[in-house]
This record gives sequence, structure tokens and C-alpha cells, in this order.
Amino acid sequence: MPVLTCGGMRYQQSWEDIPAGQIEKKNQDNVEATIRHALEMGINHIETARGYGSSEMQLGRILPKLNRDGLLVQTKIHPWEFKDRSLTDVFNQSLKNLQLDYVDFLGIHGLNTPEHLEDVRHGDGFMKEVRQLQREGRVRFVGFSTHAGPEVVVPAIETGAFDYVNLHWYFIYHPMHWPSVEAAAKQDMGVFIISPNDKGGMLYEPTEKLARLCDPLSPMQWNDLYCLSRPEVHTLSIGAAKPPDLDVHVEAVTNWWDERIPMSGKIEQRIVQALEDSLGVDWVAHWHEGLPQFHEAPGEINVREILRLWTYAKALDMTAFGKMRYNLIGNADHWFPGKQAETAGEFDWTEALKNSRFAARIPVILAEAHRMLHDEPKQRLSKSAK
Repeated sequence: MPVLTCGGMRYQQSWEDIPAGQIEKKNQDNVEATIRHALEMGINHIETARGYGSSEMQLGRILPKLNRDGLLVQTKIHPWEFKDRSLTDVFNQSLKNLQLDYVDFLGIHGLNTPEHLEDVRHGDGFMKEVRQLQREGRVRFVGFSTHAGPEVVVPAIETGAFDYVNLHWYFIYHPMHWPSVEAAAKQDMGVFIISPNDKGGMLYEPTEKLARLCDPLSPMQWNDLYCLSRPEVHTLSIGAAKPPDLDVHVEAVTNWWDERIPMSGKIEQRIVQALEDSLGVDWVAHWHEGLPQFHEAPGEINVREILRLWTYAKALDMTAFGKMRYNLIGNADHWFPGKQAETAGEFDWTEALKNSRFAARIPVILAEAHRMLHDEPKQRLSKSAK
């Protein structure tokens, strides 16, 4: 595996399935140039999904032209989205789109809820189909992608059903999601980090404060090294919209690889100090502890996610990122579950926050977070683009 992956959710022409004849030459040329540029730099892991509209089909126009033995191809299927079709039927469509005989990696896309977890634990249904696809040699390795926290991800990992996991973990998700990475390491699973540039804090448009703290690296480059300094992490998905989008990341791992641990650690110390200067040592170390999951919280308010966004908006000026994520809460099904904090002041939080050392402060912070971050409702990229 290369330490960088060419992610396929930003260069495609459409988020909807469209007829092949509607693919514009200019867009297809860009897709093919991006793939060839990735391969020239040693990035031979190409990742896409059935839910990425025309991405699979457009990849299928270039993949047959390349040396298959030198490629690692991954697609993902969200079986709960295709309730009227079998996973095998959907997978056959993916192979037809990609014009391949097999994929190296098949991901169960969006294992996000306890209900999804139970489907996997049951071992029948779509998982039975996945095993058959493996026996037929049409799938080499099976994994899952997730937006969930450790309460879902760790048990899914511990089922032993998967070879790898695609998950969100980077500085602004540490230590909340670190237990998932550790669990995967214990199972000897591959760890594939999703969207480190966008979900990692809109690092392609960093705040001035964060950019200063990361100097001499860009925030994207620092985040690359931060993640890859952990031996448990194997690859980062770079969702390139065009060929040059890959260059800054290749530069980081090429120029700083041998110094990635001390360099990323020095910048991390600066950022932690800035957080502590703004919010206090106690908050930075313990804010995430003892919080209820959204379905246990009054009004199903997604306390953990809202406090996370508030923390980085307050301390690192990451308000634009906070707004982008906050306004997805409650507007994107199981991908962004729970509710916003508009009604936080209407509830008695005593029982829900009994395990938090910040129980007295959190209701006030939730209200402030809503005032700071609330904006027009957002949709996931795959929906808003339709």
C-alpha cells in the first residue's frame, strides 16, 4: 500500500448516475490526467464508491488501459441504500462500470449505526454475499467505511469480519476516535484515513492562526505527517479534483518522511499550547470524557460533535469549518445523526452529564455553539450536488 491514496469523490462529472454519452471530454481528460499523475508519483491505490455518481464509470474508461497488476482498486457499496437489490447485483454494476474482473478492496460503505453493526454481526444477508464474491476471486479484501464513533466502530472491528477500515481520525478527532485505530491495530487490520483535508478541518483553506502554528509546513502537510507518524495508520485518502491537488501531499511525505515524527510533534505541541491558552489545560485534556451519545442526550442533541466543533472554532478560529459540519447535523441521516443545540437551554442536563467534569458549563457552551455556528441547513456533498 502507498501511504497516500487517490480518492475518487471529487473529480467526477456528476454525483448522479448519468448515461455514458453525457460524460464531457474535458472532465474525462481531467480524471485520466489525475490518475496518471497519481501513478507517476507512486500512488497506485485508486479508491471510489458506487455512491459517487459517475466516478466508477469514468474510472472504467482509463483502468483497462493500465497495468492491472500494478493497481490497487477499491470501491464501496452502502447495502442499506439498495434495499430492492442484492449486494451482488450492485457489485456487478460496479465491476461493469470499472471494466474490471475484480477489485482488490470492497468496502461496506457507511457502517454508522448500531443497526448496521447488527447486520454485520448476523453474518447472513449481504455479508454472506461478500464471502461468496471472495470465494469467486472477484473481491480480494473486505473492509468498511464509517462516520461513527468507537461505540460502533470498535465492536465492528472486533467481529473479525473485516480486513481494513476507512475512518475519520486526525488531530481534531484525537483522542475521540483513537480507540478505533487501536482496535484495528490489534486485529492486524489496514487503517485508511478518510478525508484528512476536508473533514480534518478544511485544511485547504486554513485559518491564519492555524497556518502560523504549522509553519514551515502547510496545515495539510502537517496533518499528513501527524497521521502517518503513527505506525497503526497505513494510508490517507487525498480527494483530488485535479492532478496538482496531489502534489503538496507527495512533497510532504517525500521531503519530511524521515523527520515526520519530530516535525509533526513539534507543531502538535504548538497547537495544543494554543488550545490550552484559549480554553484551559483541563478542558483540552478532558472535554470529551463522560459525554452522552446523541440518542442518550436530552432532545437527541449531538453533544460530543458540537463540543468538538466549538472547541476548534473558539481556539483556532475554525468557525467556517464548524459551520460546515454543524449544519449537517440532523440533515444527513445516519451520516450526521442527532440534533443541533437550538433547544439545549430547555432541558435538565443533570443526569445526562453526570459523568462529565464540565457538567455545569456544557449547557451554556451548547447554546453558545448554536449561536456561533448555526447557518443554513447543509447536505452531504453527494446530496447537495444533485
